[in-house]
Amino acid sequence: MVAQRKADLRQFGNFMGFRGSGSDLTEKRRSAAHASRLAHYDSLTGLANRLQMSQTLEKILSAPNLDHRACAVFLLDLDRFKQVNDTMGHPAGDSLLTQVAGRLERAVGQFGRVGRLGGDEFQVILAGHHRRDDLAQLAVRIIRDLSEPYSIEGHRVTIGASMGIALSPDDGVTSEAIIRNADLALYAAKDGGRGRHHFYAADLHSDAEERRQLEQDLRDALTQGGLELHYQPVVHTSTERITGFEALLRWTHPTRGPMSPAKFIPIAEDSGLIAPIGEWALRTACQDLARWPESVRVAVNVSPLQFANPGLPTIITNALAAAQVNPARLELEITESVFLNDDEGTDAMFAALKRVGVRLALDDFGTGYSSLGYLKKAPFDKIKIDQSFVRGATITGSRNGAIIASIVSLAEALGMETTAEGVETLDELDLVRMLGCSHVQGYIYERPLNLVAATKKLETGLTAIAQGPRAARAVRHTMLRKVVLDHGGQAYHGTIRNISSTGALVEGLWNVPPGTIFRILLAEGQAVTATARWCQEDRMGVEFSTALVLDENGRIAVLARTQTSGRDTIHLARAEPRRSNETAAS
Repeated sequence: MVAQRKADLRQFGNFMGFRGSGSDLTEKRRSAAHASRLAHYDSLTGLANRLQMSQTLEKILSAPNLDHRACAVFLLDLDRFKQVNDTMGHPAGDSLLTQVAGRLERAVGQFGRVGRLGGDEFQVILAGHHRRDDLAQLAVRIIRDLSEPYSIEGHRVTIGASMGIALSPDDGVTSEAIIRNADLALYAAKDGGRGRHHFYAADLHSDAEERRQLEQDLRDALTQGGLELHYQPVVHTSTERITGFEALLRWTHPTRGPMSPAKFIPIAEDSGLIAPIGEWALRTACQDLARWPESVRVAVNVSPLQFANPGLPTIITNALAAAQVNPARLELEITESVFLNDDEGTDAMFAALKRVGVRLALDDFGTGYSSLGYLKKAPFDKIKIDQSFVRGATITGSRNGAIIASIVSLAEALGMETTAEGVETLDELDLVRMLGCSHVQGYIYERPLNLVAATKKLETGLTAIAQGPRAARAVRHTMLRKVVLDHGGQAYHGTIRNISSTGALVEGLWNVPPGTIFRILLAEGQAVTATARWCQEDRMGVEFSTALVLDENGRIAVLARTQTSGRDTIHLARAEPRRSNETAAS
């Protein structure tokens, strides 16, 4: 209250009181306080906003005492948040961000200040000196807490988080340098597979430049025809005839050569290129399909972002019309994540796609976070059994076979086909055939083929022939290691060329009869019994009577302890089907 007062003096000079005017400033001050809060706090989560976090960091870095300028900055990015926001809608995304903010504040507690920079980006500032081990433990705890499931509008939603960490003064003494370097560390965490933290290192500048260049190269590849589709056959289990192909995106970089999809797909997602790339893949697959027999289909992956696009049915219709292809020959592979927003929009999209006439396949079944409820109404024609269930299914004690059998029974009850993905051995093929899978896809029949090779294969007929090892073999380590082999009291000198937990390739002994038993001295006081399974000139494959123990890094434990001497040259080799006798026995 502000008042203007003036003394009222009557005759004889007697004081009679005050007279004046006043105004109420309560609302004005409330508005000013609200404006100040909006300027310093995020209106959605109540966390400090970008401005306040910047001021906090500047205050620390400009402290009069040099020792007080130390701090750690965490930059966080939510993994898969955009997918939730696009499929469930912005209100659901806002609810998720609010819950994330609460968990983040609880995880950090009184140790630092938490802020939201915008979108799904958060920042944590920890003043003072901190041990890297302690920061790493806090980062792991934050990522673990943020990765726990959320309840959004009655749905169970799971996301993740990636984090970059930079320290002052180690990684910079200005706010610009600290934020830039924390951002570089964040990108490194994402490139490392997401769901992890990464400390800043000087070599990250070159990594960031590489990523920026790859993004530009990917844009050029899309516009200049640098992308291509390869096709992996899908084979009918009982007839062993090719019924179709799955289209797989491939990119051969002009200077780097073939690029792994695991390398460039995340870049496409982060840069917004995934939608135009997906549309290109649909058009190209339809054009290639027009070259093949009418009985052959092609399956194309549809990302959640594409599925959320109301124009998707039109895009598909145009692609089919341009190629003059029967819609029933196109199969769209859709992951469970599209059901995050299990509402009328999802149902309407499924109905629209079925009106177009395409087939629908549920991809990566059992690896997502949705319930089985959507199968009651989603019009799928096929369920694809993820390769993670096929791997190891033939190993004694594995539950994967029971899971596959359950999926097959469920699909049959719902009138759907099944495709077992990633089948690589004859044992796996026998198992999925016995369990009733209607289709098989994997290296046991064919690796992905380019358009020319796929077309030539079809020209020779639709019959597929299974070719591969009987069983999965242990991971091999290639090496050069001198060993002593004892047989009947006679010592022989040889060299191990590669070794696995179950056998080895030994060089140096000629014309060894299969079945010969040796005691092989692998290291001081460490011997193993082995049986020769084959011999060609001076090389033989031996099988150990007892599998060797592996350490936590997957290496042969007894050998890993002796590798510090520098006598051995060892590296991990990818497990592959046996192609010649020059391999370790398994």
